[in-house]
Amino acid sequence: MYQYQCLNAVSEAGLSLFPESYQRTQSMEEADVLLVRSASLHETVFPDNVKAVARAGAGVNNIPLKTCAEKGIVVFNTPGANANGVKELVIAGLLLASRDIIGGIEWVKAHAGEEQIAGAAEKEKKRFAGQEIEGKKLGVIGLGAIGALVANAALHLGMEVYGHDPYLSVDSAWNLSRHIHHVRDLEEICRECDYITLHVPVVDDTKGMIHRETLSQMKDGVILLNFARDLLVKEEDLLEALTTGHVRSYVTDFPTKKLSGKERVIVIPHLGASTDESEENCARMAVRQLQDYLENGNIVNSVNYPNCNMGKKGKNPRLTVLHYNVPNMIGQFTMLLAKRGVNIADLTNKSRGRYAYTMIDMDETAFPELEKELLRIENVLKVRLIL
Repeated sequence: MYQYQCLNAVSEAGLSLFPESYQRTQSMEEADVLLVRSASLHETVFPDNVKAVARAGAGVNNIPLKTCAEKGIVVFNTPGANANGVKELVIAGLLLASRDIIGGIEWVKAHAGEEQIAGAAEKEKKRFAGQEIEGKKLGVIGLGAIGALVANAALHLGMEVYGHDPYLSVDSAWNLSRHIHHVRDLEEICRECDYITLHVPVVDDTKGMIHRETLSQMKDGVILLNFARDLLVKEEDLLEALTTGHVRSYVTDFPTKKLSGKERVIVIPHLGASTDESEENCARMAVRQLQDYLENGNIVNSVNYPNCNMGKKGKNPRLTVLHYNVPNMIGQFTMLLAKRGVNIADLTNKSRGRYAYTMIDMDETAFPELEKELLRIENVLKVRLIL
């Protein structure tokens, strides 16, 4: 019997996948795993019984990844589950920035009820005119799940698409149209494109990547879209480029004090994944990953431990050990098992920076004190015996 706790409202489309052997609890002291969306866990004191946290979404800035790793708690996210929802909002952003649709709608609201509004609209509509996106060049920075969908959709809308991603995975490459221009450096995107959209995570190499120098390399009148993370853009430099008109418009899904309400800035209140379908997809993926971890020990889409998969557990016991990535750890595990006369049928070990994960399939012999004995080994964080 496993127990789970939801720290936010999580779609029943996902929770319904839990079988009867799983029970929902309101107490973290009883929970084996936690499901979360936006709730901050940075001040949370995690009980020892918590084995995993699943974020029903892609971003994990609300979860203390290092703290969890140090307690042997695997943190999962759900990359790609909300990709289509974000893609559709990016396309909407392209259109909103190309023509002053918002300004036109606000004008109609301000003149609602006027007898001659139709005639007045004909005179005023030139104020809200813009350009079409067909035939324009779009630069997509980051070609992961969302960026690839945006790039392909823009091609179908008649745009010429340039893509830049130095870390492009094989899976993402397969999903990209062959008609996308692959460029090796950011400068070419800046130099060539009429629209630029950001789809990269915030890491040390990308934080503040859009700054005064990169903005100066862009075309006059460029339209910049950011549906990834606000920290990718240095706001002071962007505001300067917006004031001069060098950047025609900035569309973002992240409200901030400096940009909200500013001229030439369209701020959307973080609606990228706010669709019924995205929430359901994220919940389903989160639940499946937690089940696979609890029942089989497999780690898929972790953000603080290495991915490691030995398939579905058979009838024999499976041992999993979360530990620091230091020499001779596997030797210590196997020596302990050998002393106890336990035969190893299969073994996998993966590492990720400071942390590592070992999975061992054993024969039918498993002794009751195995977990406690392994926990006495220095550098071991958490042990589970899946029977």
